[in-house]
Amino acid sequence: MRNQKIKIVLIEDDKALGNSILELLALNDFDVNWFEDGLEALVYLNKNTPDIVISDLMMPHMDGEELFLKIRKNSKFNTIPFIMITANTDDDVKFKQLENGVNDFIMKPFKVKELIYKIKSVVELKKSIEKKFSPDPFSKITIKLSEKDFLTSLNEILIKNLKSKIDVNELSMHLFISKSTLDKRIRKRTNKNISQYMREFRLDYAIKLIHSGERNIQYLVSETGFSSFSYFTTSFKSYLNVTPRDYIKSIQIDKNGKDLKVG
Repeated sequence: MRNQKIKIVLIEDDKALGNSILELLALNDFDVNWFEDGLEALVYLNKNTPDIVISDLMMPHMDGEELFLKIRKNSKFNTIPFIMITANTDDDVKFKQLENGVNDFIMKPFKVKELIYKIKSVVELKKSIEKKFSPDPFSKITIKLSEKDFLTSLNEILIKNLKSKIDVNELSMHLFISKSTLDKRIRKRTNKNISQYMREFRLDYAIKLIHSGERNIQYLVSETGFSSFSYFTTSFKSYLNVTPRDYIKSIQIDKNGKDLKVG
């Protein structure tokens, strides 16, 4: 059985370039939907969920940055990888988009092979993270079924709503229980209050992102739903007794003390 094709939404206002990218990606077995306008893409995205979005930065009506920010505000799309295409070599422009949370860049002119590698890389990274973070149905088999169901449901809701900054009220509504009952059940099973559990869940997810290759701390803040860079850094240091930056540096050293290549 063949693997399912990677579904791509491509937004490029240049007809010649857009058509070329579409044809070349299709020839490489990708399922591509091409739009010349960000507004048209948004209409499509309201009914369809691709594996990745690739967009030009500079476009009329709605540029790539505005499109990206609108996508990220929607909980349905906020975990979809996003690659930005641009001819602008200004570092400030690139840094701004990375700070926003864009997953990767590709500079015009580019080779299709480079784009294909980037697409596969970010999509596989997302799938790897989701797989690693999914509850293991065979772990802790001595836990009562009701407890497993509760924690599994809780974790699934958290992982789906990390970037939306879900709070205790919303979480209890998703689980159809009161806030006090939620807190009691969390304390009973984990010896933590609900706020601590949610905070450490976000930090554990950030750690998994780091071990999967992510090095952009601002991106970690965005992906885990922390309200600010400083709060993330303070929480991280309190949790692991080391700053995020120093932690990233530490895991880049292998057992022999040699620097590992990153990027």
